[in-house]
Amino acid sequence: MAILEDNRLSEIYYEDPQRKRLVGNIYKGVVKDVLSGLSSAFVDVGEVDNLFVSAKEINEELLVDRGYHRGQPFPINKVLHSSQELLVQIKREGIGSKNPQGTTRFSLAGRYWVFLPKDRRLGISRRIDDPKESERLKEIARAIKRPNEGLIARTASAGASREDLERDFNYLLGTWKGIEEEAAKAKAPKLIYHGQGLIRNLLRDRLLDDIHQVIVDDQATYQDILDFLDYLHLRDHKRRIQLYEDQQPLFELRDVEEQIRFSLQPRVPLPGGGSLIIAETEALTAIDVNTGRDTHHKDQELAILNSNLEAACEIPRQLRLRKISGIIVVDFVDMKRRESERKVIRKLRSELKKDRVPADFIDLTPLGLAEITRKRETESLADRMGNQLLNEP
Repeated sequence: MAILEDNRLSEIYYEDPQRKRLVGNIYKGVVKDVLSGLSSAFVDVGEVDNLFVSAKEINEELLVDRGYHRGQPFPINKVLHSSQELLVQIKREGIGSKNPQGTTRFSLAGRYWVFLPKDRRLGISRRIDDPKESERLKEIARAIKRPNEGLIARTASAGASREDLERDFNYLLGTWKGIEEEAAKAKAPKLIYHGQGLIRNLLRDRLLDDIHQVIVDDQATYQDILDFLDYLHLRDHKRRIQLYEDQQPLFELRDVEEQIRFSLQPRVPLPGGGSLIIAETEALTAIDVNTGRDTHHKDQELAILNSNLEAACEIPRQLRLRKISGIIVVDFVDMKRRESERKVIRKLRSELKKDRVPADFIDLTPLGLAEITRKRETESLADRMGNQLLNEP
């Protein structure tokens, strides 16, 4: 599934039929090892690899049962022990040689809410910047949730009616009750709840007002999408769904394959003649900004500023497209004027806000390097494509 902005590829998602999608799944597992020195444990959930569960992923209910509370330091071997049955959710796929990560701080995502059945947090999407709307959503959340439950209002909740918000919450609450009932009678290790597939997840999360068209090249998938929109009570969105039936492959028609190929190259051209050089390493990703031959400005400082502003726009897009995470260090072209630096920083901050994966600009170092951190959720596009090629017969 590809997301295009102004006909340029901005994000690409894959679901391998030979590789089960695990993130979001909830299992009744068995604790195999408790590592007190690392404040963590490994849990057998019946998959190939055991889940790695750190102490910070222990929910408050488990802590209270053992006489602790959130924020209080605790030895993990006093909360978890070998052979203990444990309900756990997969938080992140395994990356490289690392095991998948699990949590007991469960979350169930709907169209408008993320429901936290074991957490009392109340949050609002950072994309909702209207104070009045934020307060309205908080009031509704307080009214519908119980004191020991948490809710996070998603971007789509902005402007949604109370009826729709309550319907979404009741669906999530009913789902959680079903999970608890199934877990109570299940013998570990066993899968209790399977998250929705890639297409449904992305449509649920991304089919907002900024998506003008969804093009599908498969009749069965097209019908499933229409049924899913009925299920979500989003019938008005059906007019955006288009079935593509021509002979030319859809990704070829929209130049997606070619753009993916370019996204695996280290050099990224900028409109003004400059370029980015992106080097991914195990420890961090380094991005070097070059001015090249900027012919739009005779003034050298303006030419440098223009290249840096173009880079500040392009870098967040490349992070999303290439699925680059962790520590990112950017070497912008040196600027003499403080105002020029401030303009580039403002542009970088603004563009990073478009990223749905938490990404923060930290600061400029004394050497003029920009530091960015982006939450690691999956392997990078380069790693995935490389592993896919290795696994092909």
